[in-house]
Amino acid sequence: MNIHPSLNRPVWTLAATALLLGGCANMNAEQRGTAQGAGIGAASGAVLGAVTGGRAGTGAVIGGVVGAIAGNLWSKRMEDRKQAMEQATQGTGVEVSRTADNQLKLNIPNDISFDVNSYAIKPQLRSVLDTFANSLREDPQARLLIVGHTDSSGNDAINNPLSVERAESVRDYLVIRGVAVTRVETTGRGKNEPVADNATEAGRAQNRRVEIFLREPAA
Repeated sequence: MNIHPSLNRPVWTLAATALLLGGCANMNAEQRGTAQGAGIGAASGAVLGAVTGGRAGTGAVIGGVVGAIAGNLWSKRMEDRKQAMEQATQGTGVEVSRTADNQLKLNIPNDISFDVNSYAIKPQLRSVLDTFANSLREDPQARLLIVGHTDSSGNDAINNPLSVERAESVRDYLVIRGVAVTRVETTGRGKNEPVADNATEAGRAQNRRVEIFLREPAA
């Protein structure tokens, strides 16, 4: 078999490394799905770049970007779910979006989710979660990551566990509504991932939130 002269050892080393990175055991489910796609894409991109006479590194980068998106499916069911959630959350302040790596994201503000220093779900959020749970029962491929956030008020000893407890409250509510607990991961980020300026009350209100990420792995 004749091997293209551009497919030298550095190319295959890069490709193999990308594949290994895609399967790191210490990644969470969200990261693994994207990383595995990125690893496969990077390997394919490296080979493609060499065969076509381009720079192998550039091919790997391009392949990695494509592979990251391919790591999760955006099916008609996902699009239908996105539209249904947009309708169900109108006027609530919940933001529904599709992420760059093909996940459905719900950004749930604190004013409809939890009172200050509380992880008890407010009644306004229940109808949103009911609709969400209904769309998941017949979808065994779907995987969820629920992330709790706080503002910078208070110290980490309060904020960190509170952010986790809020994520777990959302998980527990969904599980009661029929979502398998094995399909849900939770984590809390405390004050560490603000989306607005904590120096203002409006900014702090935006930072107090729960994010739900829904994905359908490609494999």
